[in-house]
Amino acid sequence: MPTTQETPGRGRAEAEVVELVSSLIRFDTSNTGELATTKGERECAEWVAAQLQEVGYETEYVESGAPGRGNVFARLKGSDPTRGALMLHGHLDVVPAEPADWRVHPFAGAVEDGYVWGRGAVDMKDMVGMILAVARQFKAEGIVPPRDLVFAFVADEEAGGKYGCQWLVQNRPDLFEGVTEAVGEVGGFSLTVPRPDGTERRLYLVETAEKGLGWMRLTAKGRAGHGSFLHTDNAVTILAQAVARLGAHTFPLVISDSVAEFLAAAGEETGLDFDATSPDLDGTLAKLGSIANIIGATLRDTANPTMLSAGYKANVIPQTAEAVVDCRILPGRQAEFEATVDELIGPDVQREWITNLDSYETTFDGHLVDAMNEAILAHDPGARTVPYMLSGGTDAKAFAKLGIRCFGFAPLQLPPDLDFSALFHGVDERVPVDALLFGTRVLEHFLLHS
Repeated sequence: MPTTQETPGRGRAEAEVVELVSSLIRFDTSNTGELATTKGERECAEWVAAQLQEVGYETEYVESGAPGRGNVFARLKGSDPTRGALMLHGHLDVVPAEPADWRVHPFAGAVEDGYVWGRGAVDMKDMVGMILAVARQFKAEGIVPPRDLVFAFVADEEAGGKYGCQWLVQNRPDLFEGVTEAVGEVGGFSLTVPRPDGTERRLYLVETAEKGLGWMRLTAKGRAGHGSFLHTDNAVTILAQAVARLGAHTFPLVISDSVAEFLAAAGEETGLDFDATSPDLDGTLAKLGSIANIIGATLRDTANPTMLSAGYKANVIPQTAEAVVDCRILPGRQAEFEATVDELIGPDVQREWITNLDSYETTFDGHLVDAMNEAILAHDPGARTVPYMLSGGTDAKAFAKLGIRCFGFAPLQLPPDLDFSALFHGVDERVPVDALLFGTRVLEHFLLHS
């Protein structure tokens, strides 16, 4: 159990959030994408449930579709039963990590040099720890929020949510009864940008959209035969040419509302020209630092070949060759994207979706957005909140199918020189201790005014 160390000016949630995050990281919840080798979710979920039960919550533990795929739900009643509930969700699984590559062991949860280190530190056991810390404080101190709060800790996000959010939405919609809005990962973090007068300003990026996530299998078939003969019907060659065309293709520039609002705000703050018609938009984006990797990927669809498979012996031409392509599709672009792919791969290559999760976009307005902005400014008065689109995907894709309005808001005030985007799934993943303390204060303020 986490220990609460009273510090002047620091509440219960701040006092225990670092230990909660460290404890979560110590559960190896590596998700390989295969049932036989994914581990740790049940143990971690049961521990989360125990932390909530310790302060008086009633929890529900649910295994979603397969043994060990643990999910935990709890609800805190608010003062106004006529309002829709707000859900705070986080996933407990992480991508695998190779300890030999790391400065510290990825599942030690070490606190060193002002950081909490380990796999999941930013994706997303930091947010899970902050949610837990605030949830525990509210219950222990008898704090009643303005609306019902639903706390959801789920499995399998890193493999698309088949045994997590998707299963829960399809099989247990009762768990989300009354929920109208939700906040989750990959939003609310700070980006420090230079201003024309030589000063800097922190922008806090709230995720209001994310691209569709699709993993596509391409299959080519030809005539099997001896490797020493002449062959004009080689599945490997057919597939290789199709993959090369697809991988080299640049999809058209399409600026969605969320991206347009981000570019406008960034231009206002920096004085840079982010006009979509600029011939060097990518070069201008690069001046924003590491966030350019994410923003640049939201300007157009992408299709990146990631896996190839063919043959079983050097002197045998195989009958079949396969490739897997990672596709990320902008909102409203699914039909155009598929038509372009079909044209590029040609009639001799067949395609099928292994995973095909919809894009999502909402507007940057309303009471909940106002509450986010107020919470950030209460603890960083000179800052500014702005919307943006995530180039990846989150569990919000599934929750949105229930009509829930979803945002990414896991508040962190980051050092200007920290390459935050590189930490997701990266070696030496870590989160600043000060950022966790800041985020916990902001989250508490947000939930009291949401």
